[in-house]
Amino acid sequence: MLREGGILVRFDAGFRDELAHLFAWRRDVRRFRTDAVDEAVLQPCLRLAALAPSVGNSQPWRFVRVGDPGRRAAVTASFERCNEAAAASYDDARRGAYAQLKLAGLREAPIHLAVFCDEATEAGHGLGRATMPEMLHYSVVTAVHAFWLAARAHGLGVGWVSILDPCAVSSCLDVPPAWRLIAYLCVGHPVEEHEDPELVRHGWQERLDDATTLLER
Repeated sequence: MLREGGILVRFDAGFRDELAHLFAWRRDVRRFRTDAVDEAVLQPCLRLAALAPSVGNSQPWRFVRVGDPGRRAAVTASFERCNEAAAASYDDARRGAYAQLKLAGLREAPIHLAVFCDEATEAGHGLGRATMPEMLHYSVVTAVHAFWLAARAHGLGVGWVSILDPCAVSSCLDVPPAWRLIAYLCVGHPVEEHEDPELVRHGWQERLDDATTLLER
């Protein structure tokens, strides 16, 4: 329960069940329909992303919508180069499995969002990051996750493309030097719906047991 403007706000069991359902269906989407995304759907998701927590209330996230065909082609070319290099880093057996994976929807997704951290921001006055300056980056990650959940709740799919050269992406998007690329997102309506992660479904990596990721001290 929360107090909002002096009013007690309760999140009941039904809401918590729906929230768990949303988390379970927040999947990394790589297969998109090409039809346009309604601005009346996209803009509320971006506004919700801006409600994410940030160190010192610095709000360092900077979303860049990439619509120019030449810039999108440059990002896709970066992905293809990095993807080829990544495949070559595996042994023969794992390389074959890697080659079967669809790891990006750059050509199909109607919306590309590059998400940067403004490392030169004066907002927040440095609070909370003197000993952990990386908290600025982590703050941007919370905004990405908030956007992802909002998009899913609005029926959109999101795919995070990390197989990119961040310097090449920053250069082709002509952003300020102090902006550091944190995420490159493909956004659109998914072709198919799956509750299980694609990498589990295609045999790349199973989900880890909770006992592996939660330790007691």
